[in-house]
Amino acid sequence: MTRNSIPAGMYWSPDDHRGSGWRAGMRAEVDGHGRIARLQPVQAGTHFSRHASDRILVPGVANLHSHAFQRAMAGMAERQTRDRREAVADSFWTWRETMYRFAARFTPDTLYAVAAQLYAEMLEAGYTTVCEFHYLHHAPDGRPYSDPAAMSQALVAAARDTGIRMTLLPVLYMTAGFDGAPLGERQRRFGHDVDAYLHLVDSLCEDVASYGAVDGVHRGGTHHGMLHVGCAMHSLRAVPPDAMRAVLAALPPAMPVHIHIAEQVAEVEDCVAMRGARPVQWLLDNAAVDARWTLVHATHLDAAETAGVARSGATVAICPTTEANLGDGLFPLRDFLDAGGRWGIGSDSHISVSPVEELRWLEYGQRLVTRRRNITVGAETPSVGDALMRGVAASAASASGHAIGLLAAGQAADAVVLDGAAAQLTGATVDDLLDRWIFSGNRNLVDEVYVAGRRVVDGGRHRDRDAIATRYRDALAVLMRD
Repeated sequence: MTRNSIPAGMYWSPDDHRGSGWRAGMRAEVDGHGRIARLQPVQAGTHFSRHASDRILVPGVANLHSHAFQRAMAGMAERQTRDRREAVADSFWTWRETMYRFAARFTPDTLYAVAAQLYAEMLEAGYTTVCEFHYLHHAPDGRPYSDPAAMSQALVAAARDTGIRMTLLPVLYMTAGFDGAPLGERQRRFGHDVDAYLHLVDSLCEDVASYGAVDGVHRGGTHHGMLHVGCAMHSLRAVPPDAMRAVLAALPPAMPVHIHIAEQVAEVEDCVAMRGARPVQWLLDNAAVDARWTLVHATHLDAAETAGVARSGATVAICPTTEANLGDGLFPLRDFLDAGGRWGIGSDSHISVSPVEELRWLEYGQRLVTRRRNITVGAETPSVGDALMRGVAASAASASGHAIGLLAAGQAADAVVLDGAAAQLTGATVDDLLDRWIFSGNRNLVDEVYVAGRRVVDGGRHRDRDAIATRYRDALAVLMRD
């Protein structure tokens, strides 16, 4: 029995192989579990048109990598670092010092307020699922809160209250480097031993049932219609080999696993020095990497690693705006695509909260390094916008653990409605509509957003934007207090 529907319009979904993927005059009927029961023609005899109507619907985009607390420090690390005598060469490592100082100020209440602001912004931009890579576990002095899951629960509450679909990825963080050095003072609130970490994961899985009534609990208690619990290992430098093996052996076999890897040249060099192999190659050799894995960044790959990740079926979460902001480097996208690799995008540090900007700069970065145009296209996808949207759709379900990425029966009823009346889309056809959306400028063209069949954005505004922004401003005043 259907509960409601997503209004009629022109639907795009990469599972529709009839040329462009567009179907005109359709309406999605939504069942009581927040999934699409069927796509129905609005009326018999509706004909497919090559021109855009005023209601243009695409699947919601999955944000595969998020550190919610970092949204509050966006723009605060853009000044040159100096010591007493001379400028220090700024890099990821100097940025990290700023991040540690900021992270030390968060409590569950301020984390909730910042995350809610971020998630509302994500929804307004067209992200409908967030994979939250969460490592602010304890109090700033490293001692657990009376409820060890308090910080995680603040994120879950922010997702529930804003209406975004979440994959919560509690992070295992044990050492300060490949040499096994203990965590520094500013890292102590991130840390767990293996037993404490597994207890945290178990407790979060037990909490899934109380998340809210969208559908039943399944997959051993790790999954609910709007919330999925996965596993994250911060990085190879932060998780010793024995600990990684112990955690992987204890996890449910279908649980998503995410890890930062090969983001920085120094990280690659340290891994070679301490473990005798490059990071991605070491991981492929020492773990059963498959489609449930998401390798975050994986920026610095050699040819063998590129081919190996593609063969494994793992997803690479590319975060173009953050990787540019930190000076990380450029992922070898064309070689990875040629090898059949799967990829998605993340907004990571949230210096931008826009899937359009991530996708645009993913393509632009490749153009700059190759001095060519239209890099992402394939033999059957000559449109860059179409190729980019197919890429994020193809990885969404395996990376998040949710049935997302398509507008099709059985899939989550998560849809983004573009403003077909926008000047940027004037005269758009099915051949260039996605290109127009991604490459026509910075005005947000998202009009409405539906998650699990519920409208959470209307007229480009989140339903609770003003109240969320007020709490955010109050939280930021506390976080920035001397």
